[in-house]
Formats: sequence, C-alpha cells, structure tokens
Amino acid sequence: MKAFPLKIVTPDGVLFDGQAEELVVRTTSGDTGILADHINYVAPLGMGPATVVVDGKHRSGACIGGMVSVMNGEVTLVPTTFEWSEDIDIDRALLSKERAEKVLSDKASSDTDILLAKARLKRALVRSGVAGSRKYH
Repeated sequence: MKAFPLKIVTPDGVLFDGQAEELVVRTTSGDTGILADHINYVAPLGMGPATVVVDGKHRSGACIGGMVSVMNGEVTLVPTTFEWSEDIDIDRALLSKERAEKVLSDKASSDTDILLAKARLKRALVRSGVAGSRKYH
C-alpha cells in the first residue's frame, strides 16, 4: 500500500513523524479514513480511537479533540491529547470512570459538575477501550 507523510503533534510534542499507509480518526462528524493521495481536507476531532498503519502493522491510540488536516498529500494530526494504547494506564482510566459515574449519580451535583463528569467519563471510556484493544493488534 502506498504511504504518505504523517505527523502527530500534541502540546507535549511530536508523537509520530514518518510514513504511514492509513490513518483512521474520529472527527466530530464521524470516523474518517485517510490514505495516500487523499484530497485536501481539514476537520475537527472528536473523542475516539485513532489507528495508524505503518508497514502493514496497526497501532492504536486514544485521540481527544483537536484537528486533522491533509494538505498536498501531507497529513497532520493535532490532537489536544493523544496516548498510544501501550502508554495508557488502564487502572487510572478506570478510576477516572468511577469518579465520573459517582458525580453523575449524585443528585446534588451542579450542572457544571455534570458536564465535566460527562466529558471525563467519555475520555475514560475511550482510553480504557483503546487500552483494552491493544491485545488484538
């Protein structure tokens, strides 16, 4: 399969800079797959798994917020946060999920607390889902 230049850059630095054969990310309007020779494209990212294929091997990560762009064949993924599946602390993700669920079940929680807990819960579910899938790739 034909490769294209891919760079994954977060506020913490460059996580990937090389050739990839495929990128699948969750945008705010659904999952998008990018292959070599993709048209120019820019989209905001949602929260979800991301998959990068290099030399036929799949590598997954938890990708949250930001944007993806394809310009003249070069792909840049600029997520707010990104963690490769092997770097995710599954216990930490599950604790975050439990804390968020506790806030959501508490009748005394404010609207702001509920909104924040829903976002925390979704991030925790994405992270734990990606971490759990690492055994399949």
